[in-house]
Amino acid sequence: MKKPLSFGLGALILTAALAGCGGSPGTATSTPPAAATSSAATTSASATASSPAAAAGADMNVSASSAGQIVVDSKGMSLYFFTKDVKDSGTSACTEACLTAWPIFTTTSDAPTVEGVTGTVGTIASPDGKKHVTLNGMPLYYYAKDKAPGDVTGQGVGGVWYLVSPAGEMIK
Repeated sequence: MKKPLSFGLGALILTAALAGCGGSPGTATSTPPAAATSSAATTSASATASSPAAAAGADMNVSASSAGQIVVDSKGMSLYFFTKDVKDSGTSACTEACLTAWPIFTTTSDAPTVEGVTGTVGTIASPDGKKHVTLNGMPLYYYAKDKAPGDVTGQGVGGVWYLVSPAGEMIK
């Protein structure tokens, strides 16, 4: 009897921690999900891939989804905003454990390329020297549970994670 109860309680605590992913200001980076590999970027709006990765140039495209037109990386993986981030602050509110579930979208380029994205693209510095890509002054993230292009399983998680429109607005 104790094992099922303790397992359920542990699962509940882990779920709550990953869903909220609050945190203090400050940028940190994380490696995208284990299957991620870096490869040449494509500029097709319907790019395909098996997992997110920081593509050279951080190319972003627009793709159709169940939530409408959304911003994706060059491999078709969905990108998200975190409502606890402060626009134009130059920092990320997602730190430590949050980054396990929500890896940052990085680039090696000073001028990430886009196709179909009309919002203002930029970068902020992460503590390890990587460039965290922003759209309209808000940092962009992957969701670790999105496993294939077109997955949008992070939409609305914890009431604080939302897909991004081509104009750089949260899709609620």
